[in-house]
Amino acid sequence: MTVAAADNPGMDPDTFDQFLEQLDRYVRERLIPAEKDVIENDALPPQIIDEMKDMGLFGLTVPEDYGGAGLNVTQYAKVVQTMAYAAPAFRSIFSINVGMFNSAIKNGGTDAQKAEWWPKIAEGAIACFGLTEPGSGSDSAAMATFAKPDPDGNGWILNGTKRYITNAPYADVGLIMARTEKDAQPKNAHVSAFIVPMDAPGVSVGSPDKKMGQAGSHIADIMLDDVHVPGDALLGGETGQGFRFAMMSLDNGRISVGAASTGYARRALDSAVRYANERKAFGEPIANFQLIQQMLSESWTEIYAAEAMMADVTARVDRGENTVKHAAAFKVFASEMCGRVVDRVVQVYGGAGYLAEYDAERFFRDARIYRIYEGTTQILQLQIAKHMMRDFAKGM
Repeated sequence: MTVAAADNPGMDPDTFDQFLEQLDRYVRERLIPAEKDVIENDALPPQIIDEMKDMGLFGLTVPEDYGGAGLNVTQYAKVVQTMAYAAPAFRSIFSINVGMFNSAIKNGGTDAQKAEWWPKIAEGAIACFGLTEPGSGSDSAAMATFAKPDPDGNGWILNGTKRYITNAPYADVGLIMARTEKDAQPKNAHVSAFIVPMDAPGVSVGSPDKKMGQAGSHIADIMLDDVHVPGDALLGGETGQGFRFAMMSLDNGRISVGAASTGYARRALDSAVRYANERKAFGEPIANFQLIQQMLSESWTEIYAAEAMMADVTARVDRGENTVKHAAAFKVFASEMCGRVVDRVVQVYGGAGYLAEYDAERFFRDARIYRIYEGTTQILQLQIAKHMMRDFAKGM
């Protein structure tokens, strides 16, 4: 299972390097100064969203023929890592577009679906991904959302509730997973995927959930009450393929979360290095104290390891290799690494690290979700082990 086709060379390397350099300046000169406003209002400024659309960030992985930038996965991950140096909300607003939604369209969409949705995504339509439900997350067999054939014609009627859906409050389109049979073999063949406009009659969105961190990035429930969609809303035009498309897309999402974890860990560490050089104790900067240096150096080493993993797994994807284990392993290591780094950063700050006046406690809260969404650490560890046993049985 791969998350992208192997025939995408991506943007011209020199052009991409120039783009990434410009993006890094934008992050440091525009986005980081705007963080205070995002935190106070729990929302991204509309003008910044418009700027990001104009920069093409919502269509990074859409093919050039459809109006996108046509980045390959290696380039896409570098963009995510660069954006993640700023507050997570800036990455979150476009991450579903260029990650899971676009991956599903690429891997499973019909030519007509690509022609309809890729230009819209490239122009800045915001997507969400509806898999998790109140009673099902990692266990797809417990999915309750159901799609039945429309008795009046060529279409489907969807009913159910999706939970913790990123970007739901302002999404234009959702990729919704639903049962099309009560049960089916092989396992998960009862799940299909539907492209659902969020303004379709019967679609409603709950109030944004209050969260531990990641101000400005919103999640909410999506309620589907007799939502009628045409037959061509079925991704790929075939039932029973939704779970497969979702898992392929989640591999892409896991690389995105790993890249984000790496970028945010770098931001937190840079903050700690700066603070350690400015804060004095016993007449000298605490950066001179060996146990402070130990925490800083351990953090730098782990970030470097995560960056090396990212380079490896994205190169494998772009070569067309099976990367299910590698994507899971990268997400596990990078998200857990980020958690360790932000914890050390709070410790370097000392008492100040516990105060909202400083950035350290925000880094700590923001980073916690990385170990949960797109597959918890524990679920992914089981997945890695399962594929290890399969490979052993095949003599690989």
